[in-house]
Amino acid sequence: MDNVSVVRIFTLSGINETMNYRLTIFSFTLLYYCVILFVNISLIAIIILDENLHEPMYILLCNFCINGLYGTIGFYPKFLLDLLSSSQEISYSGCLFQAFIMYSFACADLSILAVMAYDRYLAICRPLHYHSYMTKRRLSQLVCFSWFTPFCIFSISILLTSRLRLCGSNIQKLFCVNWVIVKLACSDVDTISNDVISYATIFIYVSHGFFIVWTYMHLIKKCVRSIEDRVKFMQTCVPHLISLITFLVVIVFDLMYKRFGSTDLPQSLQNLIAIEFLLIPPVMNPLIYGFKLTKIRHRILGLVYIKGQ
Repeated sequence: MDNVSVVRIFTLSGINETMNYRLTIFSFTLLYYCVILFVNISLIAIIILDENLHEPMYILLCNFCINGLYGTIGFYPKFLLDLLSSSQEISYSGCLFQAFIMYSFACADLSILAVMAYDRYLAICRPLHYHSYMTKRRLSQLVCFSWFTPFCIFSISILLTSRLRLCGSNIQKLFCVNWVIVKLACSDVDTISNDVISYATIFIYVSHGFFIVWTYMHLIKKCVRSIEDRVKFMQTCVPHLISLITFLVVIVFDLMYKRFGSTDLPQSLQNLIAIEFLLIPPVMNPLIYGFKLTKIRHRILGLVYIKGQ
């Protein structure tokens, strides 16, 4: 029993500095979360209900939006509850579960973006073989890969963290993060296995990044030669590229801040930096795809037109 944590409750102290404005923050956060739910659920419903959109690109987009809902549901309800509560506490198991959701959400996003890049590569660079390669079975395998990989990796990571004996219970953030929990481990506890799984995770998802870069090098090379391919690239790849750049900028900025950022920054600004990946992509992605992809835009405009009659 020496390796088992005796900590049963964590305190999320990152919210302390904003408690004077908690009703205002609560109102804006609740409104913003409702917007996230509305835009993502709307896009998911449109894709599911319209048989013309039952194509690989739109099915992957549907998974993208589902992942956005999955990640935000791990943060916003608890944060809203904390804003109305006098004490911001979370159970040990609840903290590990929230950390699992946060990490698996971010990495599933990158996995889905990698699969979407592969789909666009086949559609533009291998159009004659697209339907033979991107079969329903292959699509199902790719979707399972994009969800199963981060779930397996972070199940192992959280399991290793749960074996640590902790000597602290204060988390100076708005939500639980695995590496912060590991830092609370007692000085005599061996965390090498946690470091190994962290480096393995970094390697896997950096490889995803290199794969996406490789596909876009081929896509751009192909589109330079053909006006038709250039039009297809602008219609279907630009939204994906914007989503990818948004995701990478937000994640890299967050990682750089964690590594090199100053602790002298106001807590409220630190909080904003920490939750950027839960603020920007979940709203921006469905809006970009909704307005840019022709079929979805026509479907949305058709619904608006019918309601206006």
